[in-house]
Amino acid sequence: MTCKVTNVPPAANLDIPALREKYRQQREIRVRKEGQKQYVRPMDEFSESYEVDPHMPVQARDSLNEDIDVVVLGSGWSGLLAGVHLKKSGINSFRNIDHAGDFGGVWYWNRYPGVQCDNDAYCYLPMLEEMGFMPSKKFSDGYEIYDYIRSIADRFGLYEKALFHTLVSRLTWDESIQRWRVSTNRGDDIRARFVVLANGLLNIPKLPAIPGIHDFKGKMFHTARWDYEFTGGSYRNPVLDKLADKRVAIIGTGATAIQAVPYLGRFAKQLYVLQRTPSTVDERKNIPTDPAWVKTLKPGWQKERQENFQKATIDTLAPGDPDLICDIWTEINRNLLAEFSQEGWPTTAEEFMARREVMDYRVMERLRQRVDSIVKDKDTAANLKPWYRFLCKRPCSNDDFYSTFNRPNVKLIDVSSTRGVEAMTEKGFVADGQEYEIDCMIFASGFEVTSDLDRRWGIDVIEGRNGLSIYKHWADGYKTLHGMMSRGFPNQFYIGFYQGGFNATTTETFNRQGQHVAYIIKEALSRRITTVEPSQEAQDNWVRHIRETAIDISQFQRECTPSYFNNEGEAQFDDKGQEKLRWYLGESYGPGWGAFQQLMQDWRDKGDLEGLEKRKDGEFYEQ
Repeated sequence: MTCKVTNVPPAANLDIPALREKYRQQREIRVRKEGQKQYVRPMDEFSESYEVDPHMPVQARDSLNEDIDVVVLGSGWSGLLAGVHLKKSGINSFRNIDHAGDFGGVWYWNRYPGVQCDNDAYCYLPMLEEMGFMPSKKFSDGYEIYDYIRSIADRFGLYEKALFHTLVSRLTWDESIQRWRVSTNRGDDIRARFVVLANGLLNIPKLPAIPGIHDFKGKMFHTARWDYEFTGGSYRNPVLDKLADKRVAIIGTGATAIQAVPYLGRFAKQLYVLQRTPSTVDERKNIPTDPAWVKTLKPGWQKERQENFQKATIDTLAPGDPDLICDIWTEINRNLLAEFSQEGWPTTAEEFMARREVMDYRVMERLRQRVDSIVKDKDTAANLKPWYRFLCKRPCSNDDFYSTFNRPNVKLIDVSSTRGVEAMTEKGFVADGQEYEIDCMIFASGFEVTSDLDRRWGIDVIEGRNGLSIYKHWADGYKTLHGMMSRGFPNQFYIGFYQGGFNATTTETFNRQGQHVAYIIKEALSRRITTVEPSQEAQDNWVRHIRETAIDISQFQRECTPSYFNNEGEAQFDDKGQEKLRWYLGESYGPGWGAFQQLMQDWRDKGDLEGLEKRKDGEFYEQ
């Protein structure tokens, strides 16, 4: 099936300088001086609803006192894939530890109505060929993803030693036994030779710090803790029939709210959608998987598709490349490829980036025109239009979101002028000086993605050699080797977006990191090496290399509307007074994903664990 170029307006029809100024003005309206402090962790009466698992009862168990080879902190995608690669490497002495009641991570906690992955499931769900599984449609439902994750954990025997409903409180290196002491809220004292931090991005919910939030007498919950007992319906059948006589408000119009709002609008007596910054919402076209297409697939098809997604979103489609994904994520590069094929390719990188910026404005204008074509009320349509560059916020798609605002029981309340909801009262909330009485407030306010590391990880203490805190060690920027180890923290590994190569398919990033970490652990165990950690020289060289080769996106970040992509627009400064902007993808390897993977493969093929200090029984060791 041919992927068609979208019908974007011609560049000649746009006043790009005027749009650039409009974007700037709209950003300034929304920037809050508090930055991340405008959000808070659940506290007081809220904390119980976040600490207690609504999906699975906590099982009583005895505290553990044991020695083990590896502890993997997390059982979402990153922790699951780390466990898979440890198993494949022949390592069986390990545990996954997670606060949740099962494997799944974000797909365990998030069970709100309409929850789906918002990019191509044929790329996003890893190991499809190995598992013999095919998603039922292009954008899988949350329960399908959760079930698939559980099937992987079952296939690789990860349930046997997994510890659920267990929260790690302290992680400290004990030099006397050359192990990590893992302390938990269940009284465990686990002594692990190696620790893999695979805590994920979307695991700690955050709430807007609204004055009076604790005064509200009605029902409140975060979308990551959806209360079907209150709303009616269920995770797999979200008929929210108990809302028929309820006035409901939802804060947020990001990726989560885009999916939940159509269900709330359909069932609630009254729905208020409180929006600070609108999202881009393209059509979904979530078609069922075609069995005839599946029969045409050849071995290696998923890797080929993931590579195509990487090209079409982050890199560049070359002449003759198809767009196998064909959705909002790939639109800009798809359109550029079509135009360049007709008009000739740019001769310089600067010319290419200039053309790409123009296409960015054209695509965003198409998306704004889509709002006008669906939403009947002109004022509502105007407030739903996004005024920023394409990747300033996560692109969304949904076929029912905009039409929901045509319902008489649904009202959009734009709170951009006050930079959020002004206050909450016993009976409801205040916006633009007016009090609205409601029965339920739902927070679609996201997660701790780019906030301070201790807030993101939720572990009170992580201390390496000589009591060195990872939070202080990384306070002014990541210090790693390949983004997966850090000096001063022997036998400790990180899976996530820190300082390395990142793939457009998030799970593929975690998959390759899990492979690399498992290789190092296997080599250390087989060679009877006690500890491995980066040398100072190797770490310094890597940090220097990744920064010297980095693509400078700081200006783009500064111009973006506040979101988790740019730390809510909050400028920060290092100890030398230099401004630094925190990007949710950490520090990405400038030469690209392919170059980074080749670098890692060459490093493993060399076989000497180059750049790692190796100790056996406290003495430096080379083999």
